[in-house]
Amino acid sequence: MNDPRFIISKRKVLEQYEAVEEISDIVSYSSKTNPIITKILEEKTSCMFSIHTLNELENIKDLSRILFFAQVWTAGDIKMLICKNISNFVIDNEKDLEIFVKFLKNSEMARKINLFLRIKLKENTVKTERYFVFGMESDFVKNKIKELRGNKKIGRLGIHFHRKTQNIAEWDLKEEFESMIDSEIMKIIDVVNIGGGLPSEYANTNIKTIKPILSKIKEFKKWLNDFGIKLMVEPGRFIAAPSAKLVAGILRVYDNNIIINVSVYQGDMDALIVPVKLLVEGEKDRNDPQAKPFVIKGMTPCSMDIFRYRAYLLKEAVIEGNEIVFLNSGAYNFSTDFCGLKPIKTEIVEDFY
Repeated sequence: MNDPRFIISKRKVLEQYEAVEEISDIVSYSSKTNPIITKILEEKTSCMFSIHTLNELENIKDLSRILFFAQVWTAGDIKMLICKNISNFVIDNEKDLEIFVKFLKNSEMARKINLFLRIKLKENTVKTERYFVFGMESDFVKNKIKELRGNKKIGRLGIHFHRKTQNIAEWDLKEEFESMIDSEIMKIIDVVNIGGGLPSEYANTNIKTIKPILSKIKEFKKWLNDFGIKLMVEPGRFIAAPSAKLVAGILRVYDNNIIINVSVYQGDMDALIVPVKLLVEGEKDRNDPQAKPFVIKGMTPCSMDIFRYRAYLLKEAVIEGNEIVFLNSGAYNFSTDFCGLKPIKTEIVEDFY
């Protein structure tokens, strides 16, 4: 039996990227979603890359294409980043902004810096205490925008706000933005970055919602463009997820359980964190009389190590030694060292076979 492996299709990466290009002015791929795809996009496209930590810089050759997200930085960090030819920054809290403005005041650098201020956005569908809320209050951001517009060391000035990728219920972007930002601010900003990525299709996601979301973004872009403002989009999951398949081997079949030679802790942490459940190639509708419901279980002793709790498959295809293929598996497929697990190898191909 072959070892489990991810297969990334270059063609699918570029196809998804082109779909985002059609609805935005600037694309900045969120590199943390899958850094292997970062390398493909850097070689084949002109997109930017959203980076959140210093360690991530190693994934990109041309650092001028980076949009760096500040988080508890120092003046030394800022100087180092600018010396590396990084000129685009997002700041989400008052303390980091204070450090940045002070640095600019004392700096003698020649080139201008492009700056986004992140607004704190209420997420009506998130009711738990599980998530940290990034961003600054809208009134503070508006006042700072007015103040910073006169800073000769700042080039493009923008606003950033963020929706969680799979939060598919809240995409009335134009209405929400209008409620936060007045016409005076619209006249002095250059870019709006909607952040947060775009959703992708999973077993527990309604694919019919994705097309309307893209339409709403396109509508928002037109509205912004009428003010002379560009729209930046940060797709991570939308590009990465459908660009990869996870191929695993069936170790054991008993009752309605399929045990495979890979774990969610090894390459599908999304199943525990978000949680989203991967589609299976050849999966049938639950009403298909030939299909049977199976639990697809990872190989560790953890009872949460489940890829799918109920996938309807043809019984004759579920045979020990056969392979099972998970679709849309390219987003957030990072691993842990739980039970001594090793990262899954990735194979890059021109197209899926």
